[in-house]
Amino acid sequence: MTTTIKVSNELRDRLKAQAAGHGRTLGQHLASLADHEDREARFARLRRQIAATPPEEMERYREESRAWLSGGFDGLPDEDFSDWPGYAGP
Repeated sequence: MTTTIKVSNELRDRLKAQAAGHGRTLGQHLASLADHEDREARFARLRRQIAATPPEEMERYREESRAWLSGGFDGLPDEDFSDWPGYAGP
């Protein structure tokens, strides 16, 4: 299904030029612009939610992130796979 939208000739020409510059049809370009706006709205909502997070909860998040990023949070010893067939080592 298609529809007609009313825009000025100047805006239509700008959008067509932008679409051509990206190798897209005008419809594809408009969809890309709408997707971009949706993404921006999601990130704006996320930024507001992060800003509203209580400091103690943010600190717990940071501690957990540090544990994950350190790679050793599980307390288990590193495994030795050297006897596995085809294992090339770390």
